[in-house]
Amino acid sequence: MATLAKTEGNAAQRVSFYFAAHQDDWQLFMNPSAFHDVLDASTKTVFIHMTAGDAGLGTKPGGRKHPLYFARENGAESAIRFMADSAGRPPVEKVVSAPSFSNRPIRRVSYRNTVAYFLRLPDGSPDGGGYIDTGHQSLKRLADGQIGVLTAVDGTASYNSWTELVVTVRSILDFERGHAPSVQLNVPELDSVRNASDHSDHYMTAKAALTATESLSSRRLYYVGYASAKLPENLEGQDRDMKCAVYAVTLAGVAALDHPTSWQHYDQNFIGRNYFRVEDGC
Repeated sequence: MATLAKTEGNAAQRVSFYFAAHQDDWQLFMNPSAFHDVLDASTKTVFIHMTAGDAGLGTKPGGRKHPLYFARENGAESAIRFMADSAGRPPVEKVVSAPSFSNRPIRRVSYRNTVAYFLRLPDGSPDGGGYIDTGHQSLKRLADGQIGVLTAVDGTASYNSWTELVVTVRSILDFERGHAPSVQLNVPELDSVRNASDHSDHYMTAKAALTATESLSSRRLYYVGYASAKLPENLEGQDRDMKCAVYAVTLAGVAALDHPTSWQHYDQNFIGRNYFRVEDGC
């Protein structure tokens, strides 16, 4: 494994992992929880983005100047830097690397007490069937044994089984948590009753994270995704402002690389909501 530059969170007393299927999921469904973690100087916050969120385009730009996955990553990175700098500190240089986990290089971006990973696996589509232009690859089809390989859209890594993917995820967690005495896992709600009709990639991201951490003692938070749109708004004041600001910065980062964004739909359905349940000491 490559030796990496230290971040401000390397001696953290607590490491909080956010597992997101797509590059805007934690902003929409796991905030302001993520914002509060980033503001805590004793916490290292690690964002693990499982898919490229490419909507079947792969590395194709789709008529724009840059590929969609790259623009969405820019949005996520912009949002993370915004949170990390929000205490009034001047910006610092981000550190970009591609450490190898289970012999697979994965993009890693560290900034202050945050780290972001981008596995860039193909977007699986809402039903998990994948898209024709990326060979109908998806997390679900790999887990179900319907395909024999799942390859990152940029060709940097391939997984020949669900187990290989889970082992890689666990390697990332072990590396980032180091000797921190406290670990928190933030994952999509896998219970289809509490979180009905969610995106297949959301469910499968939770499955990968939970399988990878079965033997890890941690506090676990399960977040409702699309189904939260039907629940009453439960954010107000500063918390709502925090979530709103982070999502606005995310969209600005996507738009900066020539891809259209949609504010109104997400504002109406998700900005005022943040639903999760907690399991302690799992």
